[in-house]
Amino acid sequence: MATVSVFQSMTLDGVMQGPGRPDEDTRGGFTAGGWARGYEDDVSMRFAAEGMASRGALLFGHRTYDDVLGAWTRAPQPNPFTDVLTRSPKFVVSRSVDSRLGYPNSTLLAGEATQTVAALREQVDGALTILGSGQLVRSLHAAGLIDQYILQIYPIVLGSGAQLFAESDRVDLTLERSITTTTGVIIAQYAVAR
Repeated sequence: MATVSVFQSMTLDGVMQGPGRPDEDTRGGFTAGGWARGYEDDVSMRFAAEGMASRGALLFGHRTYDDVLGAWTRAPQPNPFTDVLTRSPKFVVSRSVDSRLGYPNSTLLAGEATQTVAALREQVDGALTILGSGQLVRSLHAAGLIDQYILQIYPIVLGSGAQLFAESDRVDLTLERSITTTTGVIIAQYAVAR
């Protein structure tokens, strides 16, 4: 049975919308995109490289899949992320059976996320890592299908934007590991207490 991990960047007030670029996610009139820029350092890059070196599959919502793969396949080459993202098995959740997947090693999970991901967990072994995909994370969180959260918590308060855990039920977490970067980002790895 697979385990489901979430790898998410978020502000101190829980905003996870648009960390990478100003145009990344402007839904709801969000204008603070790109807020995570300038916080990269050797510590965060080593942590990211460690995660990318581990084997496993990626799990995306369809919108994030298109955005993340699109951005990294257009990024200057070589870089350490494009190869891993294109080479890794990818499962993409979408309500539409007509969704098109434009990148190699991609499998569509058409239907309701909680049902398709629950079935996938039973069918595969190893790790399934969700990158971004806030709506997918909230849905799986509510259904008890998340096993681990790896959160990069930035020393920023935005006051607006989509939050990772907006209106969520209580879930107890156990801290497994924490790292502080030289720029003040806290990387915290939590297991979901069962």
